[in-house]
Amino acid sequence: MDSSTLRKKFKRFRILIIGRANAGKTTILQRVCKTTENPQIYNSAGEKIDPAMLMASRERGVHDIENGMVFRSNPGFIFHDSCGFEAGGHSEFDKVKAFIASRSKQICLSDQIHVIWYCIPMDEDGRSFTEAEVKFFSQCDTGSIPVIVLFTKFDALYDDGFAELISKGVSRKAAEVLVPQHVKEAFVNGPQIKLLYNRKDNQRPPRCHICLPDMDKDHADCGPLIECTAEILDDETLKQMFVSTQRTNLELCIRYAVNWSLAKHLDFTQTISSRIFGKTDRDIIDDLGGWFPHLSEWVSVLNLWRSSLADRARR
Repeated sequence: MDSSTLRKKFKRFRILIIGRANAGKTTILQRVCKTTENPQIYNSAGEKIDPAMLMASRERGVHDIENGMVFRSNPGFIFHDSCGFEAGGHSEFDKVKAFIASRSKQICLSDQIHVIWYCIPMDEDGRSFTEAEVKFFSQCDTGSIPVIVLFTKFDALYDDGFAELISKGVSRKAAEVLVPQHVKEAFVNGPQIKLLYNRKDNQRPPRCHICLPDMDKDHADCGPLIECTAEILDDETLKQMFVSTQRTNLELCIRYAVNWSLAKHLDFTQTISSRIFGKTDRDIIDDLGGWFPHLSEWVSVLNLWRSSLADRARR
């Protein structure tokens, strides 16, 4: 699908983010959208909600999962937050289930939920699964919507990992370097992963999980989350919309443009030049353009491509 058609049919990529209070959800969304600003909130009718009214509702314990969060730095994403779900009560759980079911029935692709990010913090008070998390993965039918578990605040495990390395005779300097990978490798065999993917107790495991340390730091890298999300999207239209909407990883856009769009234009039984000249310039450019989030970036790629074609034609 070319970029203009994609944007006309599919205006926004919609994500449901679930997790306890203080799980780092807002910080992650800010990293994904490359901003430090708070999002603007819109109701289900698309009307912007006054921040003062929103604050008053929160103070009364009222939260509407239908409200969408949009960051001005990247309006191509719309996020829904299941605030209060960590309570584990029937009411909160039923609201989340109803919201997922309702959005799954939407005819317009833009109105559906395209992926679910479930945040579970790894700080001292959050390493055991709550009743809400157990209930979600054992009872909540997400249908075809892929679920990714985000183990947030993963760096909270580093102190224990550091102490373990020191106890094994590793120097403090070396332990500081080794601890991130050491903790990540140990986590693979930990109780959280076993519970998450144990189908005996967990009938609806996530598609995958990702560990996110240091999201509160200025150098925080949400690249692994972006790549993981793009990878688990089976539908090519959804994959293309997500990759072209995110603005943190241009390399990812180029990779998918080459591996998905350019590859289908090439006949690998021919030489490089004959493979390309068998297709029209416009067809190839339109297909590649669908993967790029910024017009200015795509213009640069487009000019390089046309220059390359012109050079080949002159030879």
